[in-house]
Amino acid sequence: MTATVVRDSVAITARVSVPRAYRFELVKLLSQWRIRLLVLACWLAPGLFVAAVSRQSTLPVDTLFGRWMHATGWAGPLVVLGFAGTWVLPLLTSVVAGDVFAAEDRLGTWRHLLVAVRSPRRIFAAKALAGLSVILLTAAGLVASSVLGGLPAVGNQPLVGLDGHLLTPGDAAVKVLLAWACALAPTLALAAIGLLGSVLLGRSPMGLLLPALVALAMQLAQMLPLPVAVRLALPGYAFISFSGLFTSPTQPAPLLIGVAVSLVWAVTATVLAHALFVRRDFTNPAYDGSARRAVTAGVLPLALLVAAGAAVVAATTGATGSGIDQDKLQRSLATEFAHLYRMQTEQLNRPDVTEAALKATAACAKGSLKEAAEGPGNDWRCVVTWHLPGIQAAGTAVYQLDVTADGRFMADGDGPKEVNGYFLVRTETGDAPNPLWQFDGNVELLPATSKG
Repeated sequence: MTATVVRDSVAITARVSVPRAYRFELVKLLSQWRIRLLVLACWLAPGLFVAAVSRQSTLPVDTLFGRWMHATGWAGPLVVLGFAGTWVLPLLTSVVAGDVFAAEDRLGTWRHLLVAVRSPRRIFAAKALAGLSVILLTAAGLVASSVLGGLPAVGNQPLVGLDGHLLTPGDAAVKVLLAWACALAPTLALAAIGLLGSVLLGRSPMGLLLPALVALAMQLAQMLPLPVAVRLALPGYAFISFSGLFTSPTQPAPLLIGVAVSLVWAVTATVLAHALFVRRDFTNPAYDGSARRAVTAGVLPLALLVAAGAAVVAATTGATGSGIDQDKLQRSLATEFAHLYRMQTEQLNRPDVTEAALKATAACAKGSLKEAAEGPGNDWRCVVTWHLPGIQAAGTAVYQLDVTADGRFMADGDGPKEVNGYFLVRTETGDAPNPLWQFDGNVELLPATSKG
């Protein structure tokens, strides 16, 4: 009888290990109907969307790579990535990480959990790991579903990069998967902010909304003409900087900076959340957080992190202003035009010509400014000039450019009609989309000396 009592006492006082607590928290999360619905939607909806849109005559041309969804199955996952970075992943982190601690406050179950686990640190680790597992599961569903939806519907075809060069299917696959992998860094940053909000605000619904609100604020900031150093110091930039992977040569610096900034945010927010969680008073069943603590322990440290990040980026890269200037835009446009001109030449079954032989150049002006034009805007007007071997007269084509603050531009052909003034070209096999009519491009915001 005595031995039995001793064994029971040891069993009661023994602490639950982190793996066991993690399994318990994971089961709790996956037992919720909204989490199951979210996982199911992430594994099914992107594939259905990509397969359906790829067969439509009207494509989402306002989305990066959207105009190529009819040509290759690798464009669909990039369109889904752009949408996921804007809406899906922020909402996902809100539902999972933003509620992982607040749910215990609403249900009043902290006392039971502490008695069972007997360690706030183990509880924090188990809940954070369980939330991370669900987020990774849904993110994997997004990429797998979009790939499986695009390849059967369209095919494993080459992908046109953002400078007009063709990526082989194998190269496109690697870069698409790498772009999605890099998007995990800002997702982790938002998840860590969700953990911090869930700890700070208790039962308040603001903790649940915090990651989505932070993501929305960063999206709005990316639309403003901010200095490039401030833009790169925000973790949300890593959601859109994957565009540098799809140029030749690649532009890795903005993406690497965006990933590094996101990981620093993720670590900082997680450390803050852990420090506050292990020191909180669990005896108050009506804990709703503290507005003062939310400012001093949440908003202020992250604001200082933005300022410090901007200072470090500016000092290490030499980035100033918007990062968009006349020379960069002219080089990007001329390079892409030369690549796409060769694509049109092949469509029309004309003699092949190299980019070097074309000697394409561009002259751009912004509004009424003829020199030293810079910054984003939809009032850029460019004239591209090229030469064909054996022909003295130079060819010219006019483009209207809409340049966004993140360096992306859309070139809209404005004549002549036989080059870029019509959306179709007549080929031997019938009408085909004109690659020189409208196309997307990318201007690297960092100085050339920062590459590598």
